[in-house]
Amino acid sequence: MPITYTHSVLPSPEQVIELYNNCGLSRPTDDKPRIKRMFENSDLVVTAWNNEILVGVSRCITDWVWSCYLADLAVRKEYKASGIGRKLIEYTKEKLGEQSMLLLLSVPTAMEYYPKVGFAKQESSFIINRVR
Repeated sequence: MPITYTHSVLPSPEQVIELYNNCGLSRPTDDKPRIKRMFENSDLVVTAWNNEILVGVSRCITDWVWSCYLADLAVRKEYKASGIGRKLIEYTKEKLGEQSMLLLLSVPTAMEYYPKVGFAKQESSFIINRVR
């Protein structure tokens, strides 16, 4: 399975929606314009491809010198446990450089995954949830 990683290709909203629905990531996949805006307004999008199939994505918002919020990390279910998520994180960190921290809010089902790929659990976050 030759996987290609890039930060120079922005996937189409249809590709993103199909990936998110496949892997079960809770995002507004019934709202294509919103998905499109989510990706257009991101600062760094790293994608993983198996030929023309989008198999993984890391979507980030960053200032490049202090902090980077990893808003989405998604891997197609049939590619899980193949190292794609780890490689997406590594590529993301490489593109960020050493000055920026990488932080995220985890979905409950991924709480055990992130420590395995180098994240430290923090107890110092706060959130105001979105209305929709």
